[in-house]
Amino acid sequence: MFASFLAARNLEAVEHLQRLVGGPRGGAVWICGPSGSGKTHLLQAACVRASESMRAGYFPLRELAALGIEALEGLPQLACVCLDDLDAVAGRLEWEGALFRLHREIEEQGGRLLASARMPPALLSWSLPDLGSRLVASAVFQLRPLDEGEQQEALQLRARARGFELPDETARWLQRRFPRDMTTLYDLLDALDEEALVAQRRLTVPFIRSVLMRRLQS
Repeated sequence: MFASFLAARNLEAVEHLQRLVGGPRGGAVWICGPSGSGKTHLLQAACVRASESMRAGYFPLRELAALGIEALEGLPQLACVCLDDLDAVAGRLEWEGALFRLHREIEEQGGRLLASARMPPALLSWSLPDLGSRLVASAVFQLRPLDEGEQQEALQLRARARGFELPDETARWLQRRFPRDMTTLYDLLDALDEEALVAQRRLTVPFIRSVLMRRLQS
C-alpha cells in the first residue's frame, strides 16, 4: 500500500514509517493533517508492511469509540499498534487512561505505536497531562495536502494500482468538477472503475458523464 501513496512533499513521513515498521527498533509516531490528506492510507500501509514480520493491527478510533475502552483490550500483545483518529477520544478521561496504559506497555516492550489526528498532540486538549506529554514526545509529522498537479499524479497512481490507465484529460475533468480532497476523488475513481469493468469501457470523459447522468436519474 505504500506503493500506491504519492509521497510528494510528505516523503520524510513515509520514509520514517517504513523504517519504523520494517526495522528492529520500536517507537511512537504521530501523523496529522486535514481530512483527505492521507493519514488513514499511511496508517493502513504501515500496518500491512508491519504484519509481514510482526503482529500488527489497525484500529479506527472514531468508529470504535462507541464500544468503550474495551476496544483496546489485548492491544499490548501486538508489536505494532496503529490508532487512526485518536483525536476522536481525546479529552475523555476514561479513554485517555486506557491509552496511557497502552502507550506505557508498548514502550516497555519496545513496540511501535502509530497514531493519527487532525492536529499535532501539542494542540489537543488532554484530560490526562501525562498522556499528552508522552504523545508530544512522539515523532510528529504534519502531512501537506497535494497540489493540483500532485493530485492528478496521485489519481493516476491509484488507477495503475487498480490495473488501468487514467488519461490526463479524464483526471483533470474529475478535479474540476468534484471536491479536491483525495478521499472523495479516490472513492469516485474506484466507483467509476467498477462501472467501467462492468460495461467493458475505458474511463473516458464521455463515459463518466453517462455514468453520472444515469446515477442522477435513478
